[in-house]
Amino acid sequence: MADIFDVPRVRSDSTSTTASQSSSSRQILRQRLAQLLVCLEDLSSDDETNEEVSRTLDEAFYLCGKYTNRESFRLHMVTWNVGTAEPPADVRSLLQLDSQPATDLFVIGLQEVNATPVRYISDLISEDSWSHLLMDTLAPMGYIKGNKGGVSVRFSFYGHMLCFLNCHLAAHMNYALQRMDEFEYILDTQDFDMYNTPQVLDHKVVFWFGDLNFRIADHGMHFLRSSINNGRFNLLWDRDQLTMMKKKEPILQEFEEGPLCFKPTYKFDRFSETYDTSGKKRKPAWTDRILWRIKPKAIETEDENMSTTSSTDDDEYPIKVTQDMYTCDVSYGVSDHKPVIATFNLEMRKKVETPLVTLTVKGHWSADEDATFTYTILENFESSTWDWIGLYKIGFKSASDYSAFTWVKDDEVAANGEVVTILESQQAVMERLVPENINGHEK
Repeated sequence: MADIFDVPRVRSDSTSTTASQSSSSRQILRQRLAQLLVCLEDLSSDDETNEEVSRTLDEAFYLCGKYTNRESFRLHMVTWNVGTAEPPADVRSLLQLDSQPATDLFVIGLQEVNATPVRYISDLISEDSWSHLLMDTLAPMGYIKGNKGGVSVRFSFYGHMLCFLNCHLAAHMNYALQRMDEFEYILDTQDFDMYNTPQVLDHKVVFWFGDLNFRIADHGMHFLRSSINNGRFNLLWDRDQLTMMKKKEPILQEFEEGPLCFKPTYKFDRFSETYDTSGKKRKPAWTDRILWRIKPKAIETEDENMSTTSSTDDDEYPIKVTQDMYTCDVSYGVSDHKPVIATFNLEMRKKVETPLVTLTVKGHWSADEDATFTYTILENFESSTWDWIGLYKIGFKSASDYSAFTWVKDDEVAANGEVVTILESQQAVMERLVPENINGHEK
């Protein structure tokens, strides 16, 4: 069974970074309402008083509006160094599929997935075994895998830019500084082709997770195991390398993490809940972590040319992140690491609620004829040369499961935003009358 502890929920939001700051807007609201009452008591017919009442009402209603129309979304995250092992027979408990409310978004980061040349070639032909198991479990419940991969995944979630950064950093006790160097290098070199979020830290919310490999320094093996066996994890926190690094590394101070109220997740004998009994006798450590960062509000400077006040977007569309659970599941034994699980509640106002485009089928479709439809832009949005439209069968698991697709061509957009688009027939694709690969995308 997983070690689950009843710990206070950890919360952060884009309008503040501390509990005292989070109440500042409510205090301002109360002050404005108090001013309104004073104005009403002294209400007269002069224009100056009427203007004060109007201005106070406007400010009060604006602040009230910041706390309305917000919705909550449940996020379930897992990080697991699988040690090149094949997946277990079942992962339902890892995904906690019976939990309520239902999860809106699963983010799963794996490290040390078997990547031998033979395995790499086989994965090009068919989905890898881990992805296959996870999607066989999630697809029947209506979940679909996105088409992203690599170290980082970023996307717009109802208009809010989220980034998930999955890392596997340098191992061994004495390489804490190298791990920091690697992390900073990733942040500096990971570029995105978007003007408003060109790098990881430009996103509204960043989740940093993976086998970060930070160890527990100084303590001997006997003290470590005694503290763990007695459930006194707090005795080890101050010597956790990541916790120690946060005290002196400014970039780490921007990231938050829930309390480590679960067993260190490394290193175990495989298929057991026993820490390493090999000749190496590795010390237990919380190597596997999940942290998050809300983009700080910019600070106003005295230099007019260097003013960095927060944008209207930050004020009107705040996002609040609350961690509901942070634990590991020791029941899984295929690896010498135990998987770490975190669930979050994302509270936000949707910046995008209506579809940006609509598709209308033209005529009758059949497998041996080209399919024609119109693509109509309903709202302005930033288009990309990588925009494409896919045709899918009901029950598809992934964005790569399309039956056919076509690129969206900007130069074909009419004045009314309507584009007539043709999907090549399946028969044409099968007879190789059209390319099977266009710009790296297989048909």
